[in-house]
Amino acid sequence: MANQLRRLFSPSTTPSSANPEQPQRVKALINHLFKIRDPDALVAAFNSASSAHPRFRAAHNIYSSAVRRLTAAGRPDSVRALLEHQKQFPDLHREGFALRLLSLYGTAKLPDDAVATFHQLPSLGCPRSVKSFNALLSACLDSKAFDLMADLFKQIPSEDHSITPSLLSYNILINALCEKPDLDAAFKTLDLIEANGFSPDLVSFNTLLNAFYSNDQVDNAQKVWSLMREKKIEPDTKSFNAKLRWLVSQGRVSEASEIVDSLRKNGPKPDAFSFQALIKGFCEDGKLEEAKRLFTELTESDFVPVHTTFQYLIPRLCDNDEIDLAFKICSESLTKKHFIDANTLQMLVNKLVEGSRMKEAKKLVELGRLNGCSRTNLRMP
Repeated sequence: MANQLRRLFSPSTTPSSANPEQPQRVKALINHLFKIRDPDALVAAFNSASSAHPRFRAAHNIYSSAVRRLTAAGRPDSVRALLEHQKQFPDLHREGFALRLLSLYGTAKLPDDAVATFHQLPSLGCPRSVKSFNALLSACLDSKAFDLMADLFKQIPSEDHSITPSLLSYNILINALCEKPDLDAAFKTLDLIEANGFSPDLVSFNTLLNAFYSNDQVDNAQKVWSLMREKKIEPDTKSFNAKLRWLVSQGRVSEASEIVDSLRKNGPKPDAFSFQALIKGFCEDGKLEEAKRLFTELTESDFVPVHTTFQYLIPRLCDNDEIDLAFKICSESLTKKHFIDANTLQMLVNKLVEGSRMKEAKKLVELGRLNGCSRTNLRMP
C-alpha cells in the first residue's frame, strides 16, 4: 500500500510525462483521496498530492470535501495539519488561494485559526484587502463566532487603513447579527451602511425579512417592506418566500396560496422554495389534494423539489393509503437524482413490505443507496 501511494503521489519522471500537470494523473489522485477513510492517511496523501502537483491545488472541491470529512470525524488537528501545509506554496501569493484557506477554516469551525491566518498573510507574500477581510468575516459567521466577528469588524479597519468595509462586509455583519440573534442591531446596521456611503441592497433587506419573520416580528418585517418601497428596491422571490413561510407557520395557508397565485400572474415567479412552503401548509392543513396538485405543478415546471418537500408529502400519502403514488414520486425523483432523506424512504419501504410489495421495496432501497443513503440508514426490514 505504501509503495502504491508513493507511485500515485510522486511526479512522473519518464520522458513521455515530463509535464507534471497531466490532468489524468491529478484526476486519479483526487479519485483516490475520495476513497481514503482514515483521517491520518487522508492528510498524508492530501499533503503529498498538493506538494507534487500544482494543478491539484486548483481543485477546489477536493479541498472542501477533505476538510468537511475531517471535521465530521472530529479531527480539528488534522484540518490544521492539512491547511497549514498549504501555506508554503506560491499559490498563496494570489489572494484567491488565501480566500479559500480562510473559508475552509470557517467550514471546520476554527475561527481563531482563520484570524491567525489572516494576520499571517503579508508575511506569506499575500497582501490583504477587503476580499480577505470579507472571507475572514464569513469564516466567523460559518463558525457561529458572532462576538468575535463584531470585534474584528471594528478592529481590523482601524488598524489597517488599506481595508475599508464594503457593502458585502455589512451584509455579512447583518447576517451574523440576525443569526445571533440581535435583530435590533441588525436593523440599525442599515443606518451604518448609509453613513459609510453605501445603500442597502436586496440582500440586506432579504436577510432582515427572513430574520424578522422567523422570529415572529411581523411589525419589523413590515418596516423592511416599507423601506424597500421607499428606496425603490424591487423584491424578488426570496423576499416573498420569507413571508410565505411565516404565513404557513401561522396556519394562514389560504393567504399563502393567494401570494403564490399573485406571483404566478404578476411575478416574480415562484420557485421550488415557494412550492415547498405551500405544500407544507396544505399537508398540515389536511388538504392533500391541493398538495398533490402543487407537487405536480412543481415537477412540470422543471424545478428540483426541495428535499423537505418529500418529508411533508410522502408521510401524508402513506397515511392516506396512497402507496402507489408515494412510490411513483420517490422512484421517479431518485432516478432524477433528487435528494430524499433516508427516514422518509425507510418509512415508505416499511409500508411496501407490510403490503408484501417486496420487489418495489427492494427497488427503492437500491435507488436510495445509489443516491447516497447508507446501509445503516436505509435497508429492508
